[in-house]
Amino acid sequence: MSVTRIGIVGSGFMGRTHAEATHRAPGAKLVAIAGGKRAVGLAADYGVACEESVEALINCDDIDAIVISTPHHLHFSQSMDAARNQKHCLVEKPLAINVADCDALISTFSNADLILAVGYHQRFRESNATVKRLLAEGAIGRVRCIQMSALFDITEMRAADGFGGKWSWWTDPASKGHIMNSGPHNIDLCRWWIGSDVVSVAANCGTFREDNPNENTTMSLWTFADGTMASFWSSSVLPAPGFAGEDFRFRLMGDEGIIDASPFGKIRLGKNGGWEDVYEQPAVPVSDPDLAFVSDARMQAYADQLQAFVDRIQGRSTLCGTAEDGRQAVITIEAMLQASATGQVVNV
Repeated sequence: MSVTRIGIVGSGFMGRTHAEATHRAPGAKLVAIAGGKRAVGLAADYGVACEESVEALINCDDIDAIVISTPHHLHFSQSMDAARNQKHCLVEKPLAINVADCDALISTFSNADLILAVGYHQRFRESNATVKRLLAEGAIGRVRCIQMSALFDITEMRAADGFGGKWSWWTDPASKGHIMNSGPHNIDLCRWWIGSDVVSVAANCGTFREDNPNENTTMSLWTFADGTMASFWSSSVLPAPGFAGEDFRFRLMGDEGIIDASPFGKIRLGKNGGWEDVYEQPAVPVSDPDLAFVSDARMQAYADQLQAFVDRIQGRSTLCGTAEDGRQAVITIEAMLQASATGQVVNV
């Protein structure tokens, strides 16, 4: 197996996550890291070079592909720099912060015959693959409605090791903050599971409990091209700060049953008047942050995604999120923000 040489841009929580994923992927070799105040320490931890700047890393001749794990509003310019230097790219979601930038990236990478992938690691979590399998088997018949939530505690995350820091990008209007952070996984999983795109959106976005020009709480209704209806609730501050864990849940209702899905917990099938536990995702040992970070229960999806990215570079078809998958999420998020601002349903 040929090895793809990887450089990582960004040294925060996700930069460290991708460094560990690259370390675990058999077809990848971590070469260098750059960007952020933790870059020197992260590079030392993995025994690789720390380049003096992001530009220097992207220009390195001994790097084949770049993983971008920086604040949202930097994704476009850094990806463009990678393309200009003939580097494949895996970009953490979102692909960019507007559709026009997504389109420019897709065109540039396509014209350069380079791979542009998006960090949708949830596709590689066995719990979510189980939902995909159940739907393919017709376990609940035709999906009609999806309920979902994506809730986490921004106060707790800012104080935690790895995540900790000012998170200045969170309140930077250029980043579009919360919804660009939490929305893409939900949008992508729904599209992946049912094979249909969002075509209309209603939404209400608000800001609570923090001084932030960006929204931090959204409730939205989506309609998919196949007629499936979905409700989406996402917040970084509600319920109150300090609630236990991340509440990331889905309920898919079909003509013949229900799938109750917690990607970090159980997948349950409800039909014929009863419930069956179909799969339970191995628990992340959250009581020990250091162990939790490197646990297989957390890291396997990221490592599998990194390997899938490498496989795609080498010409194989994989589950790795495509640039068009990334674009579709940004289309839906822009529609949510527009629907909230205008009070109108937005067709996309």
